[in-house]
Amino acid sequence: MNTKLTLRLDDHLIESAKKYSAQTGKSVSKIVSDFFVIIKNEKLKDSSSITPTVQSLRGILKDSKFSENDYKNHLEEKYL
Repeated sequence: MNTKLTLRLDDHLIESAKKYSAQTGKSVSKIVSDFFVIIKNEKLKDSSSITPTVQSLRGILKDSKFSENDYKNHLEEKYL
């Protein structure tokens, strides 16, 4: 169901929106609707977004013979 929404915006912003609308062939309503969808989808994402590379490495050392202390020792030897 579509419902009418009235927005109060600066005249300059409205003109920019109309120019963008003409360039893209989308109505201002569609542009605003798309923006709201983006906002909705951003809220649904986990606030601690993980990049695909990090995601692929997640859990890779789960069954590893190395411990956190091994890693700390490695860093101490490398940097101290």
